[in-house]
Amino acid sequence: MVKRAAQNEALARRTAGAKWWLYLLACRDGRTYAGIALDVDARFAAHLSGKGARFTRANPPLKVLGAQAFPTKSQALRAEYALKQLTPVQKLQWARRWRRAPSSAPIAPG
Repeated sequence: MVKRAAQNEALARRTAGAKWWLYLLACRDGRTYAGIALDVDARFAAHLSGKGARFTRANPPLKVLGAQAFPTKSQALRAEYALKQLTPVQKLQWARRWRRAPSSAPIAPG
């Protein structure tokens, strides 16, 4: 228990002030994958290398369709759940609103 508490405290220090991102990936089979991360580019690279989620190991991602920042992990997780409830068309509409320029921060809607 002490070790876990120390790990949680260390994580809290590393992520203090960090933004959590909700992201949507386009996968090779035509489906999308939604997840959260502190660093979308690093997480996308992990998915590409086969170290991401089981879904993306079976359906490799092609690109990041969109990403939206949240101040807390809890808010990002709630938004991820909501995004996963959308239809495929609605997910693509969300992605257009939160599209990303290649290798840059997301472009805010406007």
